[in-house]
Amino acid sequence: MAQNMAQYAVLIFERETPGGVADMPPEVMEAHGQLPDRIAEQGGRIVAGMALEPSGTATAIRGDVVTDGPFIETKEALAGVFVIEARDLDHALALGKLTPIMNGGVEVRPLIGFDVVEVT
Repeated sequence: MAQNMAQYAVLIFERETPGGVADMPPEVMEAHGQLPDRIAEQGGRIVAGMALEPSGTATAIRGDVVTDGPFIETKEALAGVFVIEARDLDHALALGKLTPIMNGGVEVRPLIGFDVVEVT
């Protein structure tokens, strides 16, 4: 991580369509492909990014109870996440606004770093 750069999760929420990512217009997919360069131009960096399968593929865990499918009903589902590096929250919000969204929004959250202990 660059010096004085904090990490933030940019959570992408969209209304789900039957075909998921396959239903996204080509210009939206192209805009997502250009996002790393656009964020870099603003002094940030994407550390990782992933789209999620539709919420119907989710398995929820609450205590000892495992439930197939999403646990709650919503109009918008978590569709993907980027981890970015930004100078501060204001910078992260400006970078988050660059995320192409069709029918939803994004949520920006600071990440808490933990030391990872490797188990052998």
